[in-house]
Amino acid sequence: MVQILLGLLGVLLVYYLFYFIRDLIAERGNWGGGNIFVSGVIGFITDAMDTLGIGSFAPTTMLLETTKQLDNDRQLPGTLNVSHTVPVIIEAFIFITVVKVAPLTLFSLVIAAIVGSYVGSKTVSKLPEKKVQFYMGIALIITAALMALKQLGLLDLLGTGNHLTSLTGVKLVIGIVGNFILGALMTIGVGLYAPCMAMVYMLGLSPLVAFPIMMASCAGLMPVAGTNFIKSGDYSRKVSLGITIGGIIGVIIATRFVTGLNMTVLTWIVIVVVLYSGFTYIRKGMHEFAGNLKKS
Repeated sequence: MVQILLGLLGVLLVYYLFYFIRDLIAERGNWGGGNIFVSGVIGFITDAMDTLGIGSFAPTTMLLETTKQLDNDRQLPGTLNVSHTVPVIIEAFIFITVVKVAPLTLFSLVIAAIVGSYVGSKTVSKLPEKKVQFYMGIALIITAALMALKQLGLLDLLGTGNHLTSLTGVKLVIGIVGNFILGALMTIGVGLYAPCMAMVYMLGLSPLVAFPIMMASCAGLMPVAGTNFIKSGDYSRKVSLGITIGGIIGVIIATRFVTGLNMTVLTWIVIVVVLYSGFTYIRKGMHEFAGNLKKS
């Protein structure tokens, strides 16, 4: 199953690179504005953060706006998807190869997320984005608190320590359903990383196991989205190339850091990431509520 998954990601990588490289060659001399070195630094920073589970889209958006790299805001969604596709696939390849995860657990949760995103694009995308983000934020903060209590040994109900590398029985079913829902929620701007980290931990798996699961889930989704933006031309070619190159380097360095960490330290990093994501989602949701209050 692991080999099938790696083969699928390999096919998606070749499929994506074919269109990306062909477009760069066809449009040489017309790559748009921006500085490729500055974009490379942005890619290095944001994809290193992505490897830690923080995610890359939000910090990339902030840095692109701060450094004025894009010609216009319309290029932002395409640039985000195109820029980070290759780094995310490389993340998935490395973590799947390095981290020990039961093949059935890895394969079933990744496929569930991919199927969930497809179904979500037709159904969940109609839900109120900001409200879902707000309530997801509250859920993540509560979960982070429970994770911290468990890590400190103050919550006997959840046990202590997380060393499992596989899910079986009811827990496997919960994991599949959970990742299916998280894949669907990605279509309305709820990132998969932090919720997946929280779910995997609460199901008793090692915190490191979350990394190949969440990265392979996103790696299965992004090549298709990125290719669509390449075909439409709605992205910055120069900026995307710079972020891709810098991002690959950032991923390789950050992966060595993550896989070399003590599990206790890594668990606390996961808790901080989940907590940070929770407050981020609440802030996004509060903007919607504040806007409604002003209108009323």
